[in-house]
Amino acid sequence: MAPTTDLQPTAGGTEAADRVADVLLLFSRADGALGVSEIARTLKLSKAVVHRILQSLGSRGLLSTVDASGSYVLGPAAIGMGNKAWGQLDFRSIAAPVLRQLRDDTRETTTLSVLMNHSRLYVDQFESPQEIKMVVDIGARHPLHSGASSRAMIAFLPESYVEEAVAALRQSKPDFNEAEYRQLLETVRRDGYATSYNERNIGAASIAAPFFDKTGNVLGAISSCGPIFRFTSADTAGHAAKVTAAAREITRLLAR
Repeated sequence: MAPTTDLQPTAGGTEAADRVADVLLLFSRADGALGVSEIARTLKLSKAVVHRILQSLGSRGLLSTVDASGSYVLGPAAIGMGNKAWGQLDFRSIAAPVLRQLRDDTRETTTLSVLMNHSRLYVDQFESPQEIKMVVDIGARHPLHSGASSRAMIAFLPESYVEEAVAALRQSKPDFNEAEYRQLLETVRRDGYATSYNERNIGAASIAAPFFDKTGNVLGAISSCGPIFRFTSADTAGHAAKVTAAAREITRLLAR
């Protein structure tokens, strides 16, 4: 039997290429810096192989060292690639039919938000046909710490995002309760959706659910929003089921 080399063909290309891709994907899902030993253990690779990969990625700006221990985080080149990918992926055209149908089913305004660094950005909406309705400013950025769409996203982001939100809320709200906030995020993870009532705007209500890429990374959120008097607690479960089903459909379409 011929010896296995880094150029051995695999279903994905070559073993060498597969290993590099696996390392980069591992960093994309990590909460913080990663070291050689942790990567080797997680991916079941030798430390020597991991070290060579890290050195190569680091030399190209895809990874950066963070301290004397030799731990790495994603570098500026990787961030630039991520921003380029956002520009090339047309979320609006993919999500539009789903959002339009959700608007028709709920008769409330539906919105599409995407994750942009440490904030979210409204990129599309379909307005309610009713006279009294909610509308959002397309292109407006919002922090990830407040609002249903933001919570639907941050609940599935790494811990560093949650800590950043906690710090911002603690600074802006003297009576902020971190334990209650973290429990709220746990509820979002459990139920798959977030709600808000009189939170960012008085008299407004929203139900939001996240959508993901095919590897499970949260990309954004959709919401159904309107005046609070039409969002009764008795109807929350049924309304939320429609929103979460629409978010799952967007996730499915993005994975094709």
